[in-house]
Amino acid sequence: MAVTSRKKDILLESGTNELELIEFTIADRHFGINVSKVEEILRYEKNITPMPHSNRFVEGVFKPRESIITVIDLASYLGLPQSTNPGYDIMIVTNFNMLNSAFHVHTVEDIHRISWSDIEKPDAAIYGGESGVATGIARFEERLITIIDFEKIIADISPAASIKTSDVEVYVKRDRIKKPIMVAEDSPLLEKMILDCLDRAGYVNIIACTNGLEAWEKLNELKKTKGAMKEKCSLLVTDIEMPKMDGHRLLRLVREDKDWKNLPVVVFSSLINEQMYQKGESLGATAQISKPEIGKLVGLIDKHIL
Repeated sequence: MAVTSRKKDILLESGTNELELIEFTIADRHFGINVSKVEEILRYEKNITPMPHSNRFVEGVFKPRESIITVIDLASYLGLPQSTNPGYDIMIVTNFNMLNSAFHVHTVEDIHRISWSDIEKPDAAIYGGESGVATGIARFEERLITIIDFEKIIADISPAASIKTSDVEVYVKRDRIKKPIMVAEDSPLLEKMILDCLDRAGYVNIIACTNGLEAWEKLNELKKTKGAMKEKCSLLVTDIEMPKMDGHRLLRLVREDKDWKNLPVVVFSSLINEQMYQKGESLGATAQISKPEIGKLVGLIDKHIL
């Protein structure tokens, strides 16, 4: 199943607060992944080569073309039953955080176009907070689709592919910096990692938001307080994928606002590729970097607010 042409449709639009979601199943559960993360969808590869001493959720590797790709057994990771008919299973080949992976699922149902405003943040008590793997719940027709935190899965299986916290060591001995920075990130695990890294780099005045809508509401609240705008919020760091309002919609609102239009905005996302970079640039992003590069994030913050 080719997804390239469908990806172009959504990428041509800017700040619409919509996404295209691929719905797939494991056992009788319905899950979703953003089309922007998906390279292609393949029939399950039977000739997967196991790798010694690999993570228990890694089935092995295969080479569909020029690249070797790691296959992750998503049913095992989620603690769900294995397929009853593996000959018809599917692999969703992804590209994010500058890494190619294949997720073994049972079926792929369809591609749906939905608004981020219709996606609810899951209850931490049910979905495990930092340890949970759901970033959103979407209702489509008569069923609920759970949007999986694929970045967390990769971080669990291969920590070296996630945010490189060691990259901030060069900043740890400097003075505390009190300029206010707003961070919009929906993944509890990644939010904690980002905030910890910024704290270690000296930034101690962080306004944390779990999605773009919350960030936008807080920016509007800050307008009502006294003082210069840059003293209320000196810089905004935003993810792209977030329930309620995505980072591109947030960026568009900031650039259209007479008070916040000059606010530096750094897009810090696993989805930064050539097409998404062009989209962010057209919306007025100050800078855009991929999530593993936390050291570069700190350097960009220094550049724009110190």
